[in-house]
Amino acid sequence: MNASRIAPQVPAAKNVLSVLRYVAMQAGPVGAAAIARDVGLPRSTTYHLLTALVEDGFVLHLAEERKYALGVTAHELGTGYSRQAPLQRIAKFPISRLVARTMRTAHLAVMHGREVVYVIEEQAKRQTELVTKPGVRLPAHLTASGRAMLASMTAAQVASLYPGPEAFPARFEQGVHSAPALNGLLERVRARGFSWEQDEISEGFSSLAVPVLDRSGYAVASVTLTVSNRKVVTPAAAMGNARQGSAPARAIGVDELAERWLPDVTRCAAEISRRLSPSD
Repeated sequence: MNASRIAPQVPAAKNVLSVLRYVAMQAGPVGAAAIARDVGLPRSTTYHLLTALVEDGFVLHLAEERKYALGVTAHELGTGYSRQAPLQRIAKFPISRLVARTMRTAHLAVMHGREVVYVIEEQAKRQTELVTKPGVRLPAHLTASGRAMLASMTAAQVASLYPGPEAFPARFEQGVHSAPALNGLLERVRARGFSWEQDEISEGFSSLAVPVLDRSGYAVASVTLTVSNRKVVTPAAAMGNARQGSAPARAIGVDELAERWLPDVTRCAAEISRRLSPSD
């Protein structure tokens, strides 16, 4: 086929993909004017492209809101992508190596709305079985995995995900339960460069998480290491504690856990990020 006949069509194809990618990256429906402005296209061109995408089901036009969102066809493509599981394949070896180094259970999770979905769990030998099996969904704001990804979002994106009290399920007693509390926690996560949770998912365990970033710096997943946050004391001390009526173990704080385990978690997340965005 004559390459000169194909070349003129490439800019149009790139424009379609740019519009579709932009809509997909937004936390909610977006207007045509914003799409044209941020993608850098004339409004007339943007409307023509959106019309074509709507006709094929890639984009849904919300007439009452005068905004656009992803359509069913885009969802079907995403489902097909998930079935091929490229992220799992890329992350499997680094996660396995993390577990081998630390002898602790590690996870890879992705965001889906206000939930995290665990796509990999590599369980360490002799560690207690956890609830975070592949396919399990948990509220993102309660998990270290979700907090790592939420902290990479802008304030506007977080606000669109958590617009009010209804976004915080009342059935969970632990963790944050309001937008101000969540925002405060995410500020601390950003300042420290990692996220954590203690006893909020599994009693006696803490998790440390670091985001996995794509080429654009977007958090597409997070790596989490779950470790015991109790330390058994020596037999002599245990006997003394027993006589005093206290438990023969002490709680381990986040700082102590991070000092020991965070470098390994960070290295694993960086390796997966590098594999997602290989140098040209």
